[in-house]
Amino acid sequence: MNTESTLKARALRYLARREHSRLELEQKLASDTQSVSLVLSGLLDKLEQKGLLSAERFVEQMVRTHRPKFGSQRIVYELKQKGINEHLIANVLPELKETELAVAYEVWRKKFGTLPINVKEHSKQMRFMMSRGFSSQIIRQVLQHAEQEEA
Repeated sequence: MNTESTLKARALRYLARREHSRLELEQKLASDTQSVSLVLSGLLDKLEQKGLLSAERFVEQMVRTHRPKFGSQRIVYELKQKGINEHLIANVLPELKETELAVAYEVWRKKFGTLPINVKEHSKQMRFMMSRGFSSQIIRQVLQHAEQEEA
């Protein structure tokens, strides 16, 4: 079996499990083999042309799976880390921003559910929400909303 067919078989196995970005798949295949990068690049081009490797599908899948847990900052960061083009990220950003407050409130409610009683607890909640990729402005809105509901 030649190198290209071996790479193609491995690439298809990876893609059968879940969507991958081109950069992510390239890194996995390159780490698995000592093959020539031209063969790998050509293979990835063919997979994209056949529609088996799609950055658009990868972005959709990533947003769908990460949206319930993470803020837009974290999702954008992870998409950039996966080598996704800026224009694809810009296309999903309005959708992410539109639902961010509701998602942030739900994440906060599941984790904490009660307003912070002191500065230490407030800091803890802020750090947790920020680690999930929510901006400080969104976090403040979540806490204000929770305070209004409690009153």
